[in-house]
Amino acid sequence: MPRAYNFCAGPATLPEEVLREAQSELLDWQGTGMSVMEISHRSSAFVAVARQAEADLRELLAIPEHYKVLFLQGGAYGQFSMVPLNLLGGKGKADYLDTGLWSQKAIAEARRYGQVNVAASGRDAGYTTIPEPAEWHLDPDAAYLHYTPNETIGGLEFSYIPASGEVPLVADMSSTILSRPVAVSRYGLIYAGAQKNIGPSGLVVVIVREDLLERASPITPSAFSYALQAEHGSMLNTPPTFAWYLAGLVFRWLKRQGGLAAMAERNRRKAELLYSAIDGSGGFYRNPIDPRYRSWMNVPFTLPNETLEQRFLAEAEAAGLKNLAGHRSVGGLRASLYNAMPEAGVRALVEFMADFARRQ
Repeated sequence: MPRAYNFCAGPATLPEEVLREAQSELLDWQGTGMSVMEISHRSSAFVAVARQAEADLRELLAIPEHYKVLFLQGGAYGQFSMVPLNLLGGKGKADYLDTGLWSQKAIAEARRYGQVNVAASGRDAGYTTIPEPAEWHLDPDAAYLHYTPNETIGGLEFSYIPASGEVPLVADMSSTILSRPVAVSRYGLIYAGAQKNIGPSGLVVVIVREDLLERASPITPSAFSYALQAEHGSMLNTPPTFAWYLAGLVFRWLKRQGGLAAMAERNRRKAELLYSAIDGSGGFYRNPIDPRYRSWMNVPFTLPNETLEQRFLAEAEAAGLKNLAGHRSVGGLRASLYNAMPEAGVRALVEFMADFARRQ
């Protein structure tokens, strides 16, 4: 059976080449007679896998030496708690930018541990644009400034890195990590759930500047301590070994594709192709986001009415274009164009959209 084009926002499509490699090793990994899921995380064989995955990620993102890379559990949602627990320190307060549902969830969780200053919010504009930096109310004494570079549900993406001065910048890059080069040195901490551009769900990658490791609150559980996890090589407890292994395969695949500069060019083309189809449809398809802040990764769009949207989804499903329904909180439709979505998949979607519009 041919593989479908899977536009799910997460867990998302994975490179077919990676899936086939994992399939070939599933029962007998490197001649051991065991699956990689069955070997000890402390064995020399798996430690080598873990170290290679970190080395490849460091190479892809050009991560400076004074940053620790952690492979943890709990997804990005878990980081909504781990960030304030580890970084609020003696200040007890932090700045957050509110640009959509995921930043809202991060804000709500951070308020359990300290004072949150919402420095800027897109609520009044329906989260379709980002307030101008001149309008932000930043606290120069904040422990950190947190933002969500890409709102997966709303399809709103920052086109720049916010200036935070001496205040460490924290980013939830779940939807954008590895989609283009990143100036890691501009950040104090980056975290990303794996299930979009890294690998399967159950894993979160954290990149944290070493000088921030000693700020944890005394109530921070040991398993949630960045410092302890860094000290133990992300193996304070049993890590999600299969997800870590598969992430390593994805990193190697990205290197074979030409690295993040090549992925950026590919992702830009895919996004432009889909937005051109939406904008050129004469209003049949609409995207609500300020064009300055349209996401490369998550493209929401609507049709003239819900009946047409449901017909579109049913016909797209039958045509092998899967998981195009928008998030349950907003409705409509959404196409996620992560690294593993080939350009052929986007072209197939655009051709289907044009045909559907003609027939309606």
